[in-house]
Amino acid sequence: MTKGPITMPTPAGTAAAAALLRLPPGGPQEQDLDKLFDGFLPVNRRLRDVCSAWQTRPDGTPNDHSDGAYDDTVRDRLDEVHSAIGPVLRRMAAVEPRLAGYRPRLADALDKFDDGDSAWLASPLMDSYHTVWMQLHQELILMLGLTRADDEAREERLVSGRT
Repeated sequence: MTKGPITMPTPAGTAAAAALLRLPPGGPQEQDLDKLFDGFLPVNRRLRDVCSAWQTRPDGTPNDHSDGAYDDTVRDRLDEVHSAIGPVLRRMAAVEPRLAGYRPRLADALDKFDDGDSAWLASPLMDSYHTVWMQLHQELILMLGLTRADDEAREERLVSGRT
């Protein structure tokens, strides 16, 4: 279905993709990826925080990017996210090789962002860092047979330190 410039799967399309992507429940591949997903989710929260900080100042006002020092701090946090996710993605790709394509796509978006086009951080209209990340996240959710609610609760538990 198309909404303005964005094309999204219909609910039936999402269900079909879920059926195709779902790893065998309880199998070793699912178990290995599920463990690695616990390493992904805290980094996912950090990326969301980076994207929010890029768009909005700590006081809630829009970031007009007139404060270079502030933007540099946010950019440094993006580097930390990128460095943290690399090893997780390498291990995930060892479990499911089709996931290997996400690392170079994220690196490409980061390079374009560093070349001065800030749209490459979070624009939904291109393979921006955030767009690629969201595609990865959705694929992981479908592969593991999780709901968004399961995913959100698990992330919250992991970042809050609850067991």
